[in-house]
Amino acid sequence: MRHLSITRLRAFLCLTGLIAVSMAAFPAMIHAQTDEIQVYDAEIEEQGKFNIMVHSNFTPIGRKEADFRGGIIPNHSVNGAVEWAYGVTDWFEQGLYFPVYTAYSEGRGGSLNGFKIRELFVRPHAHDHVFFYGVNFEFSVNYRYWEFKHITSEVRPIVGVHLHHRVDLVFNPIMDTDYTGGPGNLEFVPASRVAYNLNDKWALAAEEYSDDGALHRFNRARDQFHEVWAVVDHEGKFLNVEAGVGVGVTHSADRLTFKLMLSRDLN
Repeated sequence: MRHLSITRLRAFLCLTGLIAVSMAAFPAMIHAQTDEIQVYDAEIEEQGKFNIMVHSNFTPIGRKEADFRGGIIPNHSVNGAVEWAYGVTDWFEQGLYFPVYTAYSEGRGGSLNGFKIRELFVRPHAHDHVFFYGVNFEFSVNYRYWEFKHITSEVRPIVGVHLHHRVDLVFNPIMDTDYTGGPGNLEFVPASRVAYNLNDKWALAAEEYSDDGALHRFNRARDQFHEVWAVVDHEGKFLNVEAGVGVGVTHSADRLTFKLMLSRDLN
């Protein structure tokens, strides 16, 4: 099993390296398991600009059973998405996740998992304000081995504060839906982040991701999904990088997950 994990890690590093090389090839004028492990902080692309972000997540020690029959098994899987964003105004960003992919999963190999459309509304120039906020809407079209339902959606409120230009506190009380039942069946999957900005290029952060269950009746603590993360961010002239390692703290969470997010402006 240790040899298998190392093999998957090498595949993950090769994949992200190839992605980075592919992004570098563009000229400067050209941004449960999941495709995206990120806390939104109300920052959006500048008006009139495009951005590409590549999400890659590797789970060397994860759940060995799929969440539903025929689903992708998290253990040893490599999942992610290519996220395209366009700044429509200083308060609205239009986004597209395509493709949502699995580079590797046990018993299946690689696959395309669908796509997502998102609309992100925020307080303009959030970084200039002590208090910032926003809301993000996502609409997903999924293959059945990625999600049990073909059509799912997410509502992600964003609230946060910048303290003394060094510390950021951010909370995303996310709610997911597969359009089954009423509002009480919304799934509560909050995410939070505490970041310390070393300077304008580097930041260290602690993040937490949860799945508590349906709003009308939360799961037992043992059956909830809780992961804590150590994250580092770097803003470069050519490429922005966010990398992190997550550890599951409940029985239903994956024991160990890595994430890497690479992004850059396209114009």
